[in-house]
Amino acid sequence: MSLLAGCGFVTGSADEGSRIVVGMSDDVLATDPASGYDPGSWMLFNNVFQSLLSFPKGGTEPRPEAAERCVFTDSEARTYRCVLREGLRFSNGDEVTAQDVKFSFDRVLGIDDPAGPAVMLNTLDRVETPDDRTVVFRLKAPDATFPSKIASGAGSIVSRAAYEHDRLRADGGAVGSGPYVLERFDDDEAVFSVNPRYRGTAEPKNSGVVLRFFHGDREALKAALLKGEVDIAYRGLTAQDIADIDRQNGSAGADVVEGSSAEVQHLVFNLADPVAGQLAVRQAIAHLVDREELISSVYEDTTVPLYSMVPAGIIGHTTAFFDRYGAVPSKEKAAAVLREAGITDKVRLTLWSTPSRYGPATDEELTEIAAQLNASGLFDADMRSVEYEQYEKGIEDGKYGVYVKGWVPDYPDPDNFTAPFFGDGNVLGNGYRNREITDRLLPRTAEDSNRLNAEADFGELQRIVAEEVPVLPLWQAKQYAVVRRDVRDGVFYCLDLSTVFRFWELSKD
Repeated sequence: MSLLAGCGFVTGSADEGSRIVVGMSDDVLATDPASGYDPGSWMLFNNVFQSLLSFPKGGTEPRPEAAERCVFTDSEARTYRCVLREGLRFSNGDEVTAQDVKFSFDRVLGIDDPAGPAVMLNTLDRVETPDDRTVVFRLKAPDATFPSKIASGAGSIVSRAAYEHDRLRADGGAVGSGPYVLERFDDDEAVFSVNPRYRGTAEPKNSGVVLRFFHGDREALKAALLKGEVDIAYRGLTAQDIADIDRQNGSAGADVVEGSSAEVQHLVFNLADPVAGQLAVRQAIAHLVDREELISSVYEDTTVPLYSMVPAGIIGHTTAFFDRYGAVPSKEKAAAVLREAGITDKVRLTLWSTPSRYGPATDEELTEIAAQLNASGLFDADMRSVEYEQYEKGIEDGKYGVYVKGWVPDYPDPDNFTAPFFGDGNVLGNGYRNREITDRLLPRTAEDSNRLNAEADFGELQRIVAEEVPVLPLWQAKQYAVVRRDVRDGVFYCLDLSTVFRFWELSKD
C-alpha cells in the first residue's frame, strides 16, 4: 500500500476576529504526547503536532501529512518507510527532520508512561533514519494497522531541541509543527493560534481557538453555550440536553450538529464468575436485552443499536449478534437456553456501573437492563454503582460478574475493536480467551495492508464472539456538537469516525 501526498499549504491565517471558543466537560490531561491517552489530550495533539499520516475528513484510511509518501516495503507488513515533506518546521523555527521523528517514537517507548500511548507501539522494534528525510520503521511482527496507529495522537512528532528524551515536559508548553500553536494552557482554558510555519494539508478557517474546560459540570457548559459565552459545546452535554435544544429548532440561539462516531459500549461478562461464567446465562441475556427500548428511554435516540464488535462504518462490520439473537427480545428462547443448561431457578445477578467514567446515564441504562431481565421472570437482577477508582479495582480483583465498558477507538480500523478485547493483554479484564481468535484470526488480519482482504477473518471472529458472548455490544454513539447560530458548517467535519476534532474546519460569521 503506497500513500501519496495531497496538496495544500498554509502560510497565513484567517481574520483575527474569527477566534472560536469551544467548551467541553472533559479535561486535557497532558500537553506532552508521550503521556496523554485521553480524548481531551488527543484533541490538543491532533491540532498542535503533525504526524507522518493523518485521517482526512470523513475518511478512515490514513493519508500523508508530515510525510510526502509512506509505503510498506515488504509483503509481510513488517517494514514501513516514509519520506518527509520538504520545508517542514516546528513552531519555534527548527527544521523537522527524520531524526526528530525517530526521537519522538523512541521517546514514547523509552518513557513508557502508564498514562501514555506507548502501548499502541508494541509492535515497533526500531526506527532507522538513512537520511534527513527518510524514516524506516522495523516491526517485531506483521502489523498492517501501523499506518493508522502513527496517524493518531501516538504518532505526534516533537522537536529534539524542545523535549528531553527521558522525561515528560512539565511546563504545560508544546512545540509542534501542526496547524496550531499552543499559546497558553491552564486549569480553565487552552488558547491556540494559527501556526504561520505550518506546511501540510489543513487550511485553517479561523484565527485561533480557545478550548474552555468545564471539568464535568454539564449544567455550566449548557448555560455558557446558551448565554453565548462559548460558540460550540462539545463532549459534555447530556442526551437530554441535546434532545431539548434540538426540539427548540434554533429558538434558543443554538443548533445541534450530528455526526458519526465509532464510540461503543458493551456489557462485559467475567468468565470466572460462578453465574456470568455460564454460557447459558450469557446467551439468555443476549436474547432478552432490548437495545431499541434502551436507546429510546435512556439515550433519547442519541445512540444506535450495536449488534457487532466492529461498529458500522468500519471495515469488517457485521451484524453477528442480530443474526444470532435477533432484535426483538425473546423470553421463550432465553428460557429454552437456561432450561437446556439445567437452570430452573431465577438467575441472581448484579450489574455494575460507574457514572464517573461513562456518564450519569450509565446508571440509568444498567437499571433499565436489569428491569428488562427481571420482566422476563427468569432473572433477579439489580444495579450497583461505584466511583471509577473502586470500579476498576473491583474488575481487577474479579469481584464483578457483569459490568459496563465503553470504548473510544484510537484509530478507525477493525483491529482496534477486537485485538484489545480478545488478544494478549485483554483490556476488559474478564478472563476470556479463544485460541482460534488469538492464535489464528488476529495474527492473520495483521498481515495484510489491504484491509478489505481481512474482512472474512473479522467476520468469523465476530461470529465466534456472538456464540460465546464474553461481551454483549449495546450501542454505537453518534457524535454531537451544539453550536451558536453564527457558527458555520465546518463543525460537521469534526464529527466523523476518525475521532479527530479539526480546529481548522471551524469558522463563524
